[in-house]
Amino acid sequence: MTGHDPLSIEIDTTKPHPARMYDWFLGGKDNYPVDEEMARQLLALDARGRDMARVNRAFMHRATRWLAERGIRQFLDIGTGIPTEPNLHQIAQRTAPDARIVYCDNDPIVLAHAAALLRSTPQGSTEYIQADARRPETILEAAGKVLDFDRPIALSLLALLHFVDDEDGAAELVDRLVERLPSGSYLVLSHTTGDFDPERAEQASAMYRSRGMTLRLRSHAEIAEFFHGLDLVEPGLSLSADWHPELGEVVEVPGDEPIPGYAGVARKP
Repeated sequence: MTGHDPLSIEIDTTKPHPARMYDWFLGGKDNYPVDEEMARQLLALDARGRDMARVNRAFMHRATRWLAERGIRQFLDIGTGIPTEPNLHQIAQRTAPDARIVYCDNDPIVLAHAAALLRSTPQGSTEYIQADARRPETILEAAGKVLDFDRPIALSLLALLHFVDDEDGAAELVDRLVERLPSGSYLVLSHTTGDFDPERAEQASAMYRSRGMTLRLRSHAEIAEFFHGLDLVEPGLSLSADWHPELGEVVEVPGDEPIPGYAGVARKP
């Protein structure tokens, strides 16, 4: 993170940003009125917006711990979002103090708070890259200065790809990143879906479009395509809440409707 002055970072507070809206849903303070306004409009569509964010966060914790317990010592987290403790490196380094983590995001406000992402254990390492997920080559080049691409890496794309449309190359960016990972690496992915309420999903997508943003809510089959050529671990591509709940941090959600998001972890042969 050298060479960046947080005080000189330009943050556009005239338009909502997904990272800041996610922060608001999680109860954070690093958001602006424009983010809260849109987040509240989304809550009017589905009152469980905060639950969706918490369920996704809990999946990240469980998946990271599961990977660290199985010997993964390198993590590349793209679409990091605003730091919310415990962060991915804190989860990984509790199990593996020597774990190395590279975070990547394109929102300047995340860069402004990146110091929180860099509090590594003495044995391990953390680094932050300011880059757009649609520039995989830039990310891979910078990550290669911290991570050893001859040893397994866990690539995390959490609640990211529903902000990348098909014509913007969502499938291609996943393929390019996975292609560079050595055998024994893992893809960790979570993604919101419109499978359970297509009408409300389209209303949410239209709300994003009206503000110049993308929300591409894919089906189970479409999300499964991101894992092609990889071996999904049990229970496969499941509801985020159903991915190894025995590992803890189960979020209690009122009502019987599922939280509309899928998640999976897959190994590269």
